[in-house]
Amino acid sequence: MAQRHHELTDSTAAPVAEDALTGYLRAQAVEFLRALRLHQESGGAPYGGGGAAGRAQPRTGGAGHSPDAARALRRAARRISGTLHTFRPLLDPGWSEGIRPELSWLSGTLAQEHACEARLERLLLALHRLSGTSPTPPTAPVPSSAPARQPADLTEPAPAGAPTPTSPASPTATVTAVTAAATLTSPHPLPDRAHLTVGAVKAGALLDRQLNLARTRAHSAALQALGSSRFHAVADQVAVLASEVPLAPAAVDADLRSFAAAAAERLTDAVAALPLVTAGHPYNAEALVHGLSPDPAPHPQDTPWHQVRLLLRLHRYALEVLHTGDRVPVDARLLAAGEALDRHRDAAEAAAAAAQAARTPRIAPATAYALGVLHADQRHEVEAARYAFQRSWQKQTVGTST
Repeated sequence: MAQRHHELTDSTAAPVAEDALTGYLRAQAVEFLRALRLHQESGGAPYGGGGAAGRAQPRTGGAGHSPDAARALRRAARRISGTLHTFRPLLDPGWSEGIRPELSWLSGTLAQEHACEARLERLLLALHRLSGTSPTPPTAPVPSSAPARQPADLTEPAPAGAPTPTSPASPTATVTAVTAAATLTSPHPLPDRAHLTVGAVKAGALLDRQLNLARTRAHSAALQALGSSRFHAVADQVAVLASEVPLAPAAVDADLRSFAAAAAERLTDAVAALPLVTAGHPYNAEALVHGLSPDPAPHPQDTPWHQVRLLLRLHRYALEVLHTGDRVPVDARLLAAGEALDRHRDAAEAAAAAAQAARTPRIAPATAYALGVLHADQRHEVEAARYAFQRSWQKQTVGTST
């Protein structure tokens, strides 16, 4: 029988919404405002809000922003948004449904720059591991005061006599990449090290240019977001939340454990729908071939896993609400499952970036081969993460089911 998280519905005293829920939301709002102040002090765009948040922030100018401030803003915004989602019947619907998508927009916008940086580092290290070449050091993002410069050429000339692809969905690049992927689907993956080394350096340079361009654009988008009137409106609402939480009448006698248990149920049901049987096998050729096809759409097998990662996060936030003011009990099994899903997301996005680079027009066959091997390697990392999640979740179910 599927695990149903009985620990959330025991007979202990129920947390009171007016205490636990409001306390948690206020604490996260204060963390948000602290991160905003850190952003200001680090030279970020001045916050010009007219509400309590605007009066509380120093108005220092500048063109940059602190990665620590952006990370803290994301963290607080995610927790506020997730809590509003899980406990939405207990909150004023007009207010909560208005601010929740804005917080999701903010956290998503601020996450892009770090995601590009981490993806590039992951891919370069994988190229180094696969080929034995030195990884290309990531290039620092262009400051927002300088215009983002498009590289003169994101492609490389093919050697004399080599076929020259002419479209992003290049047959030569795709077939070469699929051939490379096939070498890694065997029980003993042994890519042609000599051929791989030839293309790895140029593949790394191509990835460096593409992902650093994306990182620069994400950096500019984050700065624009933090200086926009849309962000000012969000910050003003969060400042109000730090002092007053708009509760619905239903919150007076509500038992928060029932809402946290519902979040756990949604997680359990989503995990039950995953193809865990496939995740128990080391090779998934269908996943490899789909990712190297000319279709740039997201991988269909990844979506339910990403959804489980989101639901696991909401479950963790609900537990934090239940233990407001206390230390949240550490569940090693949940931590292991979350780490596996984080690795799954990172590897899936890295594989997509490698496949996208392989679709670049006019790249040499050796470069396409290196990118194909890199893509296959990251899809194997996806499968390994799924297997690790399966193991950790099964242990969790065995350890808590009755």
